[in-house]
Amino acid sequence: MTPLFPREAFDIGPDVAHLCCGGEPPWLRSHSMAMARYAEHRNGGFTGRDLMDAEVLAVRGLLAEEWGVALAEIGFVSSVADGCAMLGESLELPPGCNVVAADIEYSSVLGGFALRPGVEMRIGQGLAGIAGLVDARTRAILVSDISQLTGEAADLPALRALADAVGAALIVDFTQAAGWKRVDAPMADFAFSSCYKWLLGSTGITVAYWNMARQPGWAPRSGGWFSLVAPIDWQAPALVPDAMRFCRGNPAFVPLYMLGHAVTVARGWAGAAAVEAHVLALTAAMRQGVLAAGLPCWTPSRHGANVCIPHPDSAAAVAGLQARGVMAWGGRGRLRFSFHGYNGMDDVAAALAALPAVMG
Repeated sequence: MTPLFPREAFDIGPDVAHLCCGGEPPWLRSHSMAMARYAEHRNGGFTGRDLMDAEVLAVRGLLAEEWGVALAEIGFVSSVADGCAMLGESLELPPGCNVVAADIEYSSVLGGFALRPGVEMRIGQGLAGIAGLVDARTRAILVSDISQLTGEAADLPALRALADAVGAALIVDFTQAAGWKRVDAPMADFAFSSCYKWLLGSTGITVAYWNMARQPGWAPRSGGWFSLVAPIDWQAPALVPDAMRFCRGNPAFVPLYMLGHAVTVARGWAGAAAVEAHVLALTAAMRQGVLAAGLPCWTPSRHGANVCIPHPDSAAAVAGLQARGVMAWGGRGRLRFSFHGYNGMDDVAAALAALPAVMG
């Protein structure tokens, strides 16, 4: 199985298996074109700002198409952590209510709710532990579509049904899915995705989705000039009527231009269905190879683009793998191998060949 994306389009060294997309993917070399385009628009003065605003609208449109939602439901925020913090401040969370998540969840999703006074944080053991903690007082279920810790894929339809049964919001982080997997955003009340992983963009900007049918009355508790209707009536300021109310100040323009460029370029290389099938095939092959070698594996058969292997000293193991031409990710007591369209079966073979030397 050969790569779907041209490897020469990325800053990947020769004879290197780059399997770090779940942390930091290789640099898309043509991002210089996106930054040059931003510079051209910025240098245009007052009329250039119109072009910058048009770019915001265009990139929102690209993401709306990718996620199968209305353009009005797509906005931007600086990070998943900031987006979830806005929800933690603004959702109706009466004293004595609870918010439920799994112990494998990422802190960016949980942090915005954990500091809300009067809210009980219920943390289940794995994704399977969520259902047993949900009750009539549950106001939100927090989940990543794909776990960054174990690689497990969430059963979003089951979680949607669970949330609906008690009138809770389902809030989803698609960071480990968007860019290789077809995202089912309407399953969520709110959803986010960082843009510097499989979306091949940069830090500084995050996709924010507001399901306006499920949460028609949602409004953040704070705003800024970009998220308020102009001219602003300071006695009764009004929020913009769409998901750009997530964006209180200027969006991060350089990362936004890079995001639009990356999505457009990736579309030109392969369709969404082909990328998803390719990535899942590589990940399945890696997982099967790990199991066949008798190595421990945290990643279940229901997985995404990551294969995660427990390791007591992952930093040393990552260094050992890199010395053998394989770039993996460490931390949190595990090694993580992540696949994208620029990978092929040769990368799987290289990783499986290098693993025994670092497993002890």
